Amino acid sequence: MFDVIIVGGGAAGFYTAIHIAEQSPKLKIAIFERGKNVLSKVKVSGGGRCNVTHGEFSAHELVNNYPRGRKELLGPFHTYAPINVMTFFEERGVPLKVESDGRVFPQSNSSQSIIDCLLSETKRLRIQVLKNSAVKHFKKNENGDGWQVTTMNKHYNCTKLVLSTGSNPKMWTILESIGHKVVSPVPSLFTFNINDERIKGIQGVSAFATAEVLPKKIFSSKVDVKLKSVSREEPVLQSEGPVLITHWGLSGPAILKLSAWGANILHDYKYNFRINVNWTPEYSTESMEMLLKEVKKVETKKTILRTQVVDLPRRLWSSLVKAAGIEKDLKWTDVTKEKLQNLAQQLTQCSFRVEGKSTFKEEFVTAGGVDLKEINFKTFESKIHPNLYFAGEIINVDAITGGFNFQNAWTGAYIAAQAISSE
Repeated sequence: MFDVIIVGGGAAGFYTAIHIAEQSPKLKIAIFERGKNVLSKVKVSGGGRCNVTHGEFSAHELVNNYPRGRKELLGPFHTYAPINVMTFFEERGVPLKVESDGRVFPQSNSSQSIIDCLLSETKRLRIQVLKNSAVKHFKKNENGDGWQVTTMNKHYNCTKLVLSTGSNPKMWTILESIGHKVVSPVPSLFTFNINDERIKGIQGVSAFATAEVLPKKIFSSKVDVKLKSVSREEPVLQSEGPVLITHWGLSGPAILKLSAWGANILHDYKYNFRINVNWTPEYSTESMEMLLKEVKKVETKKTILRTQVVDLPRRLWSSLVKAAGIEKDLKWTDVTKEKLQNLAQQLTQCSFRVEGKSTFKEEFVTAGGVDLKEINFKTFESKIHPNLYFAGEIINVDAITGGFNFQNAWTGAYIAAQAISSE
């Protein structure tokens, strides 16, 4: 018999257990982990450095990084914010640093520092960690005031049950069977697969750009006409930031933002759609064309390929010049109006066909989970079942990259722990 069982040995699970034990040291607490290793997602996050949180200390600004959960997290972030997380780790001997883009990492640049801290705390506080203990089912106990948790070959009882199992379909299925609504999960935070000659052989190139997802053409199965459901000119999603060219297509912050905010739309598109990239966001196609005409007047004897008129990586400029049909030895004085228009188009409305997605590094994130309307965000307790709590990605909250998904986990875990400890 335990006072509290926490299902899921990840960041949210450990953080919940530690805070309960600190507030109520007499409670008997156990973490159930289905695998042989705990904190595996912490280990790979941030390229193995662990992007602990983000250095955004305004709750109103912080919530703007959550495509799902923005409204619900405002109150919790006022209660427990990134500064509280940073204080927690630093007080326990893990110095942190805030990088120029706001991401927070341990100064060691190793996720092991975070893992060691959490493991050390669970040991100090005598929290039981049961590995290889996959939960097969849970239900109300016979008295109706607690829970029975079933693993492969054993039943456990507890007063309070915390679910911090992330994107685990089995847990969602059980929750649905006891009356909770689960929003169907779809991938978030992914990169775009693109097979295009313009970006082949220049992987690693990055440029600050605007990226737009264009409306998908919709065809009727009965008649051969296009349905005018959406204006073709208006993008359905837009983002600005660094765009990184990779072996398989496009990545970088601007693309990841599109994938997060457009998780449901792009899922409906079956990850087959068009995007426009403006590699020079300060220019429109028209103003770029005017600039190129002015350059033509001034740089008459120079070749276009060698006269880089905008701030772009040279390999990208060369590729776009070639895509505009401009020969490598063509001089500005000899370029036609049509080729100048083509170049302006490539620079400001570079259209790509996206055909599929790839997971961003090892950081698999989903949109979907327990319906937010069924959670009390003052306690992270179920509104349907008393003594059932949630923390982390099991609920329908997700964020863009940058430490924000971890912050949701830390905040939910802390608030659930406070609610459990206060009773």
